[in-house]
Amino acid sequence: MSQPPEALQTRPRVGTGFRLQWEPAQQSWVLLFPEGMVKLNGSAGEIMKRCDGERSVDQIVADLEGSFGVQGLQGDVLAFLDLARGKHWIED
Repeated sequence: MSQPPEALQTRPRVGTGFRLQWEPAQQSWVLLFPEGMVKLNGSAGEIMKRCDGERSVDQIVADLEGSFGVQGLQGDVLAFLDLARGKHWIED
């Protein structure tokens, strides 16, 4: 999937009104917001915890690939970030 270079340089962060935290009772990362909670699956949690406003999308992808010893995650990460942006879970 070809993305414009600027899409890979954005620095996503958790959206206003949301808080990301590890929830021991759920054994997963969750997004808390005034109306409730979103339980994230493992992949979503790994991406979201890297959305700190400091790292670019390129850096997030490289970190995930290095951490898990896999290649080719860019398309999946970009697809998740598009979904998360649409739900206001992240901001750039």
